[in-house]
Parts: sequence; C-alpha cells; structure tokens
Amino acid sequence: MKALLDTNIIIHREASRVINQDVGILYRWLERAKYIKCVHSLTISEIEKYKNQQAVETFQIKLDSYEQIEIPSPLQAEVKAVSEKIDVNENDKNDTQLLNEVFVGRVDILITEDKKIRKKAKELGIDDKVFTIDSFLEKTFAEHPDLVNYKVLNVQKLKFGRINLEDDFFTSLKEDYIGFDKWFIKKYDEEAYITINSNNGLLLSFLYLKVEDQDEKYLDISPSFNPKRRLKVGTFKVINNGFRLGERFMKIIFDNALKNKVEEIYVTIYDKRDEQRRLIDLLEQWGFVLWGNKNEELVYVRDFSLKFDKNNLKQTYPFVSKNEECFIVPIYPDYHTELLPDSILNNESPQEFTEDFPHRNGINKVYVSWAFEPHPKMGDVLVFYRTGGYYKSVVSTIGVVQEVKYDFDNEDDFILYCRKSSVFPEDQLREMWRYKKSKPFVVRFLYVYSFPHRINMKELIDLKVLAGVNDPPRGFKKITKEQFNNILKATKSDESFIID
Repeated sequence: MKALLDTNIIIHREASRVINQDVGILYRWLERAKYIKCVHSLTISEIEKYKNQQAVETFQIKLDSYEQIEIPSPLQAEVKAVSEKIDVNENDKNDTQLLNEVFVGRVDILITEDKKIRKKAKELGIDDKVFTIDSFLEKTFAEHPDLVNYKVLNVQKLKFGRINLEDDFFTSLKEDYIGFDKWFIKKYDEEAYITINSNNGLLLSFLYLKVEDQDEKYLDISPSFNPKRRLKVGTFKVINNGFRLGERFMKIIFDNALKNKVEEIYVTIYDKRDEQRRLIDLLEQWGFVLWGNKNEELVYVRDFSLKFDKNNLKQTYPFVSKNEECFIVPIYPDYHTELLPDSILNNESPQEFTEDFPHRNGINKVYVSWAFEPHPKMGDVLVFYRTGGYYKSVVSTIGVVQEVKYDFDNEDDFILYCRKSSVFPEDQLREMWRYKKSKPFVVRFLYVYSFPHRINMKELIDLKVLAGVNDPPRGFKKITKEQFNNILKATKSDESFIID
C-alpha cells in the first residue's frame, strides 16, 4: 500500500524541532502498518522554496526514505473539471495534482490536513482514500487491532503543579503565548483535565476550564460580550492519535457547562497551526461559531441556552426533548461499558478500561440491530438497559438518535459506517453482516447522560415501565413520556438538559 503525504505533513516531520507531535505518531503507524511513504515531485519543489533552510536541508538528507513520484500523471478530465471550479492559485493546482495520483490509482491513499483537498476529494468520489492524520489512525486501528500496543490512561483531573511543564506537549503553547510558563505556575493549585500515554508518560491532551460570572470584564474582546454566566475554555490542546480524544474532551466541556449552569461557552484560539485549525473544525462541528477577536486570537462562542433542534443535534447538544419518542434499548454486559464507559457500574473495575479505543471516547456511537419495528427516528431518546436479570439489570444511560441507516450498498459500506463508533472490531462486524439472511440496520446516536443512580428490573416493574419479569426490553421498547419521567426521578437525574 502506498501513502502519498501532503507537503505540510512532511515539513513538520523533517523539521529540526518537534512541534507537531501528531505527525510523529502518524509516521510510526505508517511503518507498523507497512505503508510505503511517497513524496511527489511538486512537494519536493515546494519544500525547496521553504524559508527555513535548515528544514530544507534536513528533508533533502532524508529524501531517500520516501518513494518519489517524479513524473506527474496526466490530469484526468474529471479532476480538471473540479480544479477549474475550486482552485484559485498555484498551490491549489499542485494539491489537485496530488489528488490526481489517487484518482488514477498510482497511490492508494493521500494523507493531508488541508480542508480544500478533502472537499475536492469528496466531489471526485475518492474521499474514502483521502485522510486526515486522525482519520487515518482510526482506520489503521480498526483494520489492525493487533498492532495497538499502548494504553492511554482514562482522563485524569490533576493540579497544574503535578503536570510536567517541560513536556514537549507544551512547546507550541509556549511559542504562541508569551508568558505561558509564568501563567502555568500561577495556576499550580488549580486543576486541569489530561490524558497520558502510559508507555512513555508523555501528555496527549490538556484542558483547563474556568467559570466566569456576569460581572466578568471582557475589555479585550471585540465585539464586547453582554453580561452572562460563561464557561471559558482556557487552554485546550489534543494530540491526534486516532483515539478521538478531542471528542472525549468536548463531552467534558459540555458536562461542566451543565453542572455550572452557564448560558454560554467560549474559547479564544489562534489560527496559525494545523493542530489549531483541527481544533477549530472540532469546535464548529459542536456548534461553536466565530464571534470576533481577542487581540490576534479568534473568539468562538457556543450558545448554551436550553434549546433542541433534531435536525442539528450537535449544535444543540446535550439537550434532548421529551416531545420526541422514547425507547428502552437492551445492551449486553460484555458491550455496555465498552460503548458507554462513563456509565461504568460500581462492581466493575476501572482498571479494565484503561486501554483507549475510539468507540470509548466518542460522543458519536453506533448500535447494530436486527430488531423488528418499532424503530426510533432522528431526535428520539434512547434509554440504555444493561441486561442481567431481575436484580442485576439496570438502566444506565441516555442517548439521542442522530440517524437510522438501513440502506448499505454492501458489506464494506456497512463496515466503513460502523467501525470507528462501534464496540465491535472489524472481523466481528463482518460476522454480523453475514449472520442472518436479513441484514442489520444501524442506529447512530449521541451519548448524552449517565444516570447518577441506577434502578434495576425490579424497580422498573414497580414503576410500571416493565409489565413483569417476562417483559424485559427486546429490540426498541417504546415507553411513554410519563414512564420516562418516572425513570428520571427514580434515577435522581439532573434534568437541566431536558426540554419539556
């Protein structure tokens, strides 16, 4: 398999100092999965014009470690049509030539962080062969689970003073923010959320949050903020490692916003580096919009007032509506905590779930089913029921349905749709596709809330949610609004995310 690498990825890799740690992780996995790393002659020309002469010389020394594509393939008519519609300068046209090599099959995949390249790939119908660093790593882990050999400790909350400020993780933050070291030391007694690669003890992610009251002054933000209770995302950085840590940290941000009853969330961020642009993409996916500026930084804001839009669930996450239908959904114990790790039971050991996998960290999740009707639809509420009998079964989690998909073109289409959000490895998904004559359908949902108090089958019967021991949830069991209310009360839930 041949992987063509975009110019910026190679530049970051061959720079004299490691700034973008994501690229180092990418190269290790390209080697583990036995990809041939390719560089295009146009990329070589671009790098030779690069301002940093030391990086150019370093690259030239290491050029032999790449397979070179010396002579560009003839630009295909379909590719040329897309280029004429989208490209505005010479760099865009060079990028299109890289895409052309994928289109004609000269290389198998292209790895790039460029949004415009990915847009052109979608128009050409080859977006399944064009990857960001993160999506490539997700693909590799799904296809080669035997190669995954390092653990990421679950998210920890640590005081600044216990976090190693000299970790390479902080290099880019120190360069972007004058006085970062002094600011960090001043925060020694405050807490941040982190994850660590347990193989080498190095940081993979860092999140600092601050609640601000209505009397907070925002003199350096333009346009000015109106008085509101806000959650400030003070420092947020995630190294892409294929484990969807960014999404995991988005969940932490929203959980804190609910807990602290804020009306708005905001973040200030530079738009200088690939890692910052990826973070902006992530924020925009979850409803953050560009507000203005704080000096040279951009200011992104997320409205957190109580609202629900089933056509734009990520933009109004984590709110759900009682006016949508509600279903109890069974899930076997073997898969429950794998898919819903925040809903771990008291009798389960957190140490069994220290190895990180994309499906554990994601807010987006999938549930594979052959159930007869009724089936849920977009915006409906799911209450997950961990099976186990009269006393051991419990309701644990609330989700909201994003999509119900029935029409898969083939087995590979089903695998591609499921694999990064499912508890099942690829070989098991293939078995599921072939299991019955009738093909499975897939419910994609957003994980919203874990019940603080669990109630079992006996209590569900007492609440008249279930008719008796012979009425365990099978498939998607529809329940009434009153029954859902009874579950919320019995589980001592915080209902601030629920709209009547």
